[in-house]
Amino acid sequence: MAGGSSRVTQVPAFVLHTYPFRETSLIVEAFTGAYGRIAWVARGARRAGSAMRGLLLPFQPMTAGWGGRSELRTLHKVEWIGGLPPLSATPLLCGLYVNELLLRLLRREDPHERLFEAYARVLVELSAGSGLSATLRRFERELLGEIGYGLVLDRDAASGGPIDPARRYVYQVGTGPLPAGEDRDGIELSGQTLIDMAHDRYTDLQSLQESKQLTRRVLAHYLGDQPLHTRDLLRSLQNL
Repeated sequence: MAGGSSRVTQVPAFVLHTYPFRETSLIVEAFTGAYGRIAWVARGARRAGSAMRGLLLPFQPMTAGWGGRSELRTLHKVEWIGGLPPLSATPLLCGLYVNELLLRLLRREDPHERLFEAYARVLVELSAGSGLSATLRRFERELLGEIGYGLVLDRDAASGGPIDPARRYVYQVGTGPLPAGEDRDGIELSGQTLIDMAHDRYTDLQSLQESKQLTRRVLAHYLGDQPLHTRDLLRSLQNL
């Protein structure tokens, strides 16, 4: 496994979440491409004179070095790269939602280079502050694909034939889209929505709304009984 190395240096990373550890330290949940989601202990990071104090912030590009072989590695050094403006207001909540998805769905030390690149892109798009719903839908789809639960969007799961843009389908988790009717249980949506999602097009309002319903249902299936805290916050502001 990539995480088996005892010491690494200058690895691009993002902080997903931190929480206090003992009197002066932090536990840091971070995301890297080569090492996946990883947990560090940042010793003394809460002290006023710590070089790490103020650097271990979500959504900011950095490089990190750490060591150890246990599940909780010791963080030795972080360097801020910068280049992204701070997120605020609704984009900040969207970023927290994305981070919560990664924390809940990624296994520790499972490399995800392409997903790391997608995460960096989503932060740039969120910082622009427009098209937030489409940005989230693209990332949700990429995340599901990376963890082995990719959406079937290009074919009828019953016949294997291409999706008809004029037809209604019922999407069943684990199976894919089936022609609507026959009292099938799942999310009903248009063939055009499936085609638009397959091509990452979210300019049509119906496609945007139906894609949100679909990804919400699929993610809920894999997340289990514990709801996402940040999704409730987003719902309280607007329909993202």
